[in-house]
Amino acid sequence: MMYRIISLLITISLFSSCKKETTPEVITKQPRVTWQPYDESEDIKATLDLEQSRMHLKLVNSKVLDKNQMWRPLESELDYFLEEDYNALKPLILEKDIPSLQTSIKEGKLTYEKLVLFYLYRIRKYESDNQLSLNGIIALNPLVVEQARELDKMDTSNIDIHSVYGMPILLKDNINARGMPTTAGAVALQNNNAENAFIANRLLEKKALLLGKANLSEWAYFFCSSCPVGYSAIGGQTMNPYGRMIFESGGSSSGSGVTVAANFCVAAIGTETSGSILSPSSQNSVVGLKPTIGVFSRSGIVPISSTLDTPGPMTKSVIDNVILYNALVGKDTTDSASIQAKTVSLPKITNTNLAGKKFGVLKSYLTDSLYTKAVEKIKNSGAEIVELEPENTPLPGFLTILNIDMKHDLPQYIAKYASDNIATKTIEDIIAFNLRDSLIRMPYGQALLEGIVSDSTTTKELKTIKENLQSVSRSYFDTHIDTHNLDAILSINNYHAGYAAVAKYPAITVPMGYTDKGEPKSLTFIAKSFSEHKLLALAFAYEQIAKERRAPIKYN
Repeated sequence: MMYRIISLLITISLFSSCKKETTPEVITKQPRVTWQPYDESEDIKATLDLEQSRMHLKLVNSKVLDKNQMWRPLESELDYFLEEDYNALKPLILEKDIPSLQTSIKEGKLTYEKLVLFYLYRIRKYESDNQLSLNGIIALNPLVVEQARELDKMDTSNIDIHSVYGMPILLKDNINARGMPTTAGAVALQNNNAENAFIANRLLEKKALLLGKANLSEWAYFFCSSCPVGYSAIGGQTMNPYGRMIFESGGSSSGSGVTVAANFCVAAIGTETSGSILSPSSQNSVVGLKPTIGVFSRSGIVPISSTLDTPGPMTKSVIDNVILYNALVGKDTTDSASIQAKTVSLPKITNTNLAGKKFGVLKSYLTDSLYTKAVEKIKNSGAEIVELEPENTPLPGFLTILNIDMKHDLPQYIAKYASDNIATKTIEDIIAFNLRDSLIRMPYGQALLEGIVSDSTTTKELKTIKENLQSVSRSYFDTHIDTHNLDAILSINNYHAGYAAVAKYPAITVPMGYTDKGEPKSLTFIAKSFSEHKLLALAFAYEQIAKERRAPIKYN
């Protein structure tokens, strides 16, 4: 009898053990997160009450876009991604550069699918919270998780850790990308479902993942004269993660800077006409490169000026900027300015130091403690410092270039690159369209668009203005660069963006610290045309001795 009982107990034990081992793990479906519109009047009032506030907001959230629309097509992918999964991945992803992410994938600690799910979860987590949302994103790629899974089928031993393969990247929403509207932040282009821009195809050829579209200052901040930077009718007001509703986000690539700073993506692509990469990169403590016109294609990008426009990478580190640079270069036969730029040698970048280099520093900026500290670090690294006192040189006719170029270039973009359903064909059409619902489409007015229409400068006069401005601006830099044989001139943020723009000189900005109030500032390197390789090397060397970037506390 006792034997039978023992045998029965053993049988039950074995059955229970076997059953436990073969039962699949039950994963609970997560409740879906939704964004709820709220009364933002008190938040707006608080910004207006701030002493010396630069924001002057009339609204926070878009009256056009329901944020839930962004992540709704991806909800089923997030249903089984837990908060525990998100927290476990944080140490592998937050503030990590591309080589570190790729190494984790090679070692099996991470996958491209998990990397994408992490960013999507993080975007929804913050953007659904009205006290933390940054309004940095306009659209998400509904196929991005599926595309990441396909990339995970690759033999990970073959991964180049210095590549964009599988890296989730956001595009400023004036850059065409198939499957997502390209709006330039404007209601007039809300349904602009266009084919890929040349640089979007370059990224896809390298197997990067286009995560979505970043918010921007509407029409690349050539729209309203008194509106805060980072505002668009489609995306609402972009916020700075270092001082939400306190510090400006910079423009016009506001969303690109904010989303990189807040770790919503690996990197982003911005565009600049004059300061639109340098400004938001500086304001959000990220690295931003404004290259020489022609280094990257502009085809399929909503324009301001074919004379001055260029896209450029915005990243958390210089090494990531180099990797994006190498992915984006390529001659575009449809862009008359495009050249076949050479890729950058990573060993040359990483082996560069500042010993023996010569930099021009602006004497008047040495009253800025962060600038002085940066210059001292460079000097202590063996570089020679030359103090400069350039004459205050005006740039007459600068606005005219933007007016006349946009008058001609925007209709050409709409005719050649926009989808066929776009009914507004000219600046006049856009102005009339906005007037039909001014509270939604132009709450800050549209003075700059109106200025385009009223500008009667002739083609001949414009040619003279362009030639004069280029001559004046190049002389401004070259007088010092040539006299002292300088490697670069050091500026702050986007303070010399206008001069660099009309000179067609490249510039790169790197975090150099934070003010007493916590607002980021950056050191900007400027050199002659097609000096990108040199600038990237100098920026990398400075970054290594400075190490000033810090993640925003509330988004860490």
